[in-house]
Amino acid sequence: MENKFSVLSISLCMLVATVISCSEPPKKVAAPAIDPANLDKTVVPGNDFDTYANGGWKKLNPLPADRSRFGSFDKLSEEAESQLNTLVKNTASANNPKGSVGDKIATLFNSGMDTAKIEKQGYDLLKPYLQEIDQIKNMEDVQKAVIRFHKSGMSPLFGMYGSADARNSTMVIAQLCQAGMGLPDRDYYLLEDAHSAELRAKYVEYITSLFKLIGTEEAMAKANAQKVLTLETSLAKASMSRLEQRSPEKTYNKVTTDELIKLSPVFQWKQYFADMGVSDPGSINLNQPIFIKEVSNLLTTVPVEDWKIYLTWNLVNESASYLSSPFVQASFDFYGKAMTGAEVMRPRWKRVQGVTSNVLSEALGQLYVQAYFPQASKDRMVKLVENLRTALGERIQGLEWMSPETKQKAIEKLQAITVKIGYPDKWRDYSGLEIKDDSYVLNVFRANQFETAYNMAKINKPVDRLEWGMSPQTVNAYYNPSINEIVFPAAILQPPFFFKDGDDAVNYGAIGVVIGHEMSHGFDDEGRKFDKVGNLTDWWTPEDSKRFDERAKVLVDQFNKFAVLDTVHANGALCLGENIADLGGLNISYTAFRKVNAQKDPIDGFTPDQRFFLAYAHVWGQNIRDKEILRRTKEDVHSLGRFRVLGPLQNLPEFYAAFDVKEGQAMYLAPDKRAKIW
Repeated sequence: MENKFSVLSISLCMLVATVISCSEPPKKVAAPAIDPANLDKTVVPGNDFDTYANGGWKKLNPLPADRSRFGSFDKLSEEAESQLNTLVKNTASANNPKGSVGDKIATLFNSGMDTAKIEKQGYDLLKPYLQEIDQIKNMEDVQKAVIRFHKSGMSPLFGMYGSADARNSTMVIAQLCQAGMGLPDRDYYLLEDAHSAELRAKYVEYITSLFKLIGTEEAMAKANAQKVLTLETSLAKASMSRLEQRSPEKTYNKVTTDELIKLSPVFQWKQYFADMGVSDPGSINLNQPIFIKEVSNLLTTVPVEDWKIYLTWNLVNESASYLSSPFVQASFDFYGKAMTGAEVMRPRWKRVQGVTSNVLSEALGQLYVQAYFPQASKDRMVKLVENLRTALGERIQGLEWMSPETKQKAIEKLQAITVKIGYPDKWRDYSGLEIKDDSYVLNVFRANQFETAYNMAKINKPVDRLEWGMSPQTVNAYYNPSINEIVFPAAILQPPFFFKDGDDAVNYGAIGVVIGHEMSHGFDDEGRKFDKVGNLTDWWTPEDSKRFDERAKVLVDQFNKFAVLDTVHANGALCLGENIADLGGLNISYTAFRKVNAQKDPIDGFTPDQRFFLAYAHVWGQNIRDKEILRRTKEDVHSLGRFRVLGPLQNLPEFYAAFDVKEGQAMYLAPDKRAKIW
């Protein structure tokens, strides 16, 4: 995630929003689930199944100039965005009652599209905030400014949020975490490779450009940029790596307020909690204790004037995308071009619409569900999920490496998984959100203040098990270990993931594997450490844990061998959880598929088994830029799409049989070299 306002930080490449049209849209002729045009039959499946299955798709779907990656997720998002635009435009032009949800949608979207007003305002609306920073005299003032920023959804110096206590999953507690850096990963500050050094240099140029845009003389702007980089590098040195953060034990460090003050004594924590609306936080979890300790150290060593520069940078950087065009362009030039390789910005209406959909996500989600999520889709999904639950149970019982004691607890956890499909049973209330027609950037501030207050209000209260972490219009799915739930928003339940009237092979190969993937997260290297009610606890025998780790290492080693670009290799350890889930999802879904499949004859020239694996591969077809390959390899816990096809399939004997994979072909692994976990 880029360091943008918290409520707006969901990447649009994984977000889809849909819409109701006022008139009946023309019906499109549905493409076949397995379209021969998407294949490249000049390639031998056993040598490169990704190119065989997706080579034609990649040629037919070249990278748009405004995209750093374009795959099946992104294409579905693009198609749905145009539908959402109809809804938002209709709402924006309607006579909505003042203060209604429709009025808020309309006002927010219109404020973002009023470029004449935005250009005229420039950065004027930031000036009162800049003046407050300029009036800072001492460290007490610095801390007060940090609090004001945090209440507005920004995270200078550190971050705070409320979420379930990992060892008492029924309660929400305060969580403190590392934050405050403009680069998206600590390694960009610390590594000396050419790519990291180049990005640091471009980052300094970007910081300089924003200071110049608010009237700072060039020499001073350059000096300010170096001070920002120096301070953020100190934060980076105290930060956990992404790999370390994958350990739930390392990120669980519960303390009392007094213990926090002893660890980090300079920051006024009691005042901070009170001002954030959490007067008595009780227990607090420190996701990264060393980082929180460094907060105190920096407040004693960094001069007040440097903090003023740092806070100014945070304010302007966080606001840049919502200001006049020079700020927007500067932000894109770094976070878009330099970081991801995108050539041009996405159209303004798409960017503003994305903000509107994030801020009022469930309000738009209600409309989406009414128009685009038929009950028949939910009914078929319910059956699919239960078939996969049964299949995973059978696979657990058949594991030769797991003891009966651990198997029993695994089955209990599996049976306890909560399933959410389509949309929440309880919709969110937006009556407290204030949206005005004065300014786009101020509306963003207000939205983030609303979101921050909403999150803070959860602390020291029971976990709301009805709440969703994604909106219905999101093309994605997730597993939440603290609730032991799997969630499938409505928008992912359409081609190429879900075919309402499709044959079992394509549905089990696509959405079935997605279901199995999310179930497997409950038993991956992180999820397996949480019990059936979502508490972080060791329910495995030591021998079973050892055998699991040995099998997981096989998968780590396999992915480490994949060269993603030139001499850069995939990070098998960072992506282990997702790779276990992909492999598990395939095994579970294939087991379920073989139990229900009644189709024996080929369809369009492919056997049911072949259609199963082709449907899986089509989900991960994508084109991607080199810069985005490097960024995702460093930051993303998911493997690149190509290797989500090649990696898991090389471990499945059923895939070998379906496509006659032979020894000597590139995807062939000897049976004793294959990963076998779930």
